[in-house]
Amino acid sequence: MIDEIRKRLQRVPFVPFVVRTSDGHEYSVPTHDHAFITPRGNRVVVVDDEGTTNVLGPLHINAIVDQQPNGEI
Repeated sequence: MIDEIRKRLQRVPFVPFVVRTSDGHEYSVPTHDHAFITPRGNRVVVVDDEGTTNVLGPLHINAIVDQQPNGEI
């Protein structure tokens, strides 16, 4: 899943997406600046507009879903 997130972050043009985790939470990635992969490649960090940082492990990432232009999934 981390490789898929990496591809989506590098996609041109960028398409917003949501990362779903095993506990049901969804983390929106509206721009490529809202997420990055750690240097070791073993965690995804998603930051929201308020500055809240979420560190996601690969075992807990269940799905990656593109968002539609109107913000729907």
